Amino acid sequence: MLDQKLLQKQQQKLSPQQIQVIKMLEIPTMELETRIKEEIEDNPALEVDGDSDMDDEQERFDDNDLSNSDSDDDERSDDEVKETDKNDEFDIDDYFNEDEYSNYKYSTNNNSPDQDNKEIPFAGGSSFQENLLSQLGMLDLNEDELALAKFVIGNIDEDGYLRRDLESISDDILLLQNKSVSVEELQKILSAIQTLDPAGIGATSLQECLVLQLERKQKTAETVTAKAILQDFYEEFTKKHYDKIRQALEIEEADLKAAIDVIIKLNPKPGNGTADSYAKSITQSIYPDFVLENQDGEMILSLSARNEPTLKISRTYTEMLQTYKTTQNANKNQKEAFDFVKQKLDSAKWFIDALKQRNNTLLSTMNVIFEYQRDFFVSGDETKLKPMILKDIAEQTGLDISTVSRVANSKYIQTPYGIYPLKYFFSEALTNEAGEEVSSREIKAILQQTIDEEDKKKPLTDEQLAAVLAEKGYNIARRTVAKYREQLGLPVGRMRKEL
Repeated sequence: MLDQKLLQKQQQKLSPQQIQVIKMLEIPTMELETRIKEEIEDNPALEVDGDSDMDDEQERFDDNDLSNSDSDDDERSDDEVKETDKNDEFDIDDYFNEDEYSNYKYSTNNNSPDQDNKEIPFAGGSSFQENLLSQLGMLDLNEDELALAKFVIGNIDEDGYLRRDLESISDDILLLQNKSVSVEELQKILSAIQTLDPAGIGATSLQECLVLQLERKQKTAETVTAKAILQDFYEEFTKKHYDKIRQALEIEEADLKAAIDVIIKLNPKPGNGTADSYAKSITQSIYPDFVLENQDGEMILSLSARNEPTLKISRTYTEMLQTYKTTQNANKNQKEAFDFVKQKLDSAKWFIDALKQRNNTLLSTMNVIFEYQRDFFVSGDETKLKPMILKDIAEQTGLDISTVSRVANSKYIQTPYGIYPLKYFFSEALTNEAGEEVSSREIKAILQQTIDEEDKKKPLTDEQLAAVLAEKGYNIARRTVAKYREQLGLPVGRMRKEL
């Protein structure tokens, strides 16, 4: 038996224009120029204006111009108008997925591990497989072995490691090529690949990678000792049990230190070293979206326009629209042309409006962040950063939290003290001994300073670090200290030990 129920459901609908504005907010300055060029190429009604201001005709081209342009078209019925209006709305769930957002946007603990306050370079596009393949000609391999070598190289990851076991690779070859190859045959091929450049390539573990590099070095007392450490005392080395290693090898502390100096200069990731000539890397510098300058004691905040062009509506297309609009007894082709031109003009205007709204939203949101963290922006002192979450900024701007998150994501600000990601200024709140709310960023700065100043021969444990922070008025648990230490990219105490 069918059971029918009447349910009332509320859904958030966004127009195409609102969708466009939201998408524009997500675009950082570095990508905006490309996005504008794409729109200009796709829409002939959109042009670059040589002047900053549009001419009078373009200023008069507003929503009324377009909405009234077809007011004389009697062929559209009321039902058609309603149906068109209905189709202009979109379900927000069709466009945005919760997976698009980082966790920091939805929780109080919304800090980022990206905390470097210098200009932040990044690299991409490096690949070394082609280089390895080009070196195969130097190996004494027959045709079948050469094919196997190419297959093995295809399984080496971007760090330069072969993390798949040879038995699995043998199974793949049998499945894909219907050829039976033993693990011993593949090991012979892998050993040959490991003689290629850069040293350490094709290793199956970090230990093997480092040993392979040492085998290429000239034999000296330091390299011989270093190899012995890695081969026979690798676990002790990783745990920094230096006294055990020194006693077992019967060497002086100076000899041990010299050997360890050799080891730490080896490359743990030979596949993506951009310093190597074979690496095809594309290096870019992050370009700030905002610029904060100190002009005669006054802090001036502005958008970084970069090469963003000034856009305008095509005069040719507006004249075409007017011509089609006034045409008497228009035929089918002329009506289709009218609809096409109007659609392109609509799209051009929406894009220009979306750019303006993007810039206004970015600047107004950054102004609120600036005022919220004014003490830091004026002094550059990280300990003056206040606890701040997305909700704080959303409440002051009147924007939705998701909108603030789009502004903060992938955006950077250039300050007199360096370039910062906006996510840097978001952090959770803790209470100090005096009952005052302090930012986790402040505690991290003190934690970093404490570790920098510790005795590296006897580094502090997390319990000892918690005790030091408690003495300074920050009563936090050991596990919280461990969490902040990991977010700062710092290892545990025994791993910070130095000779």
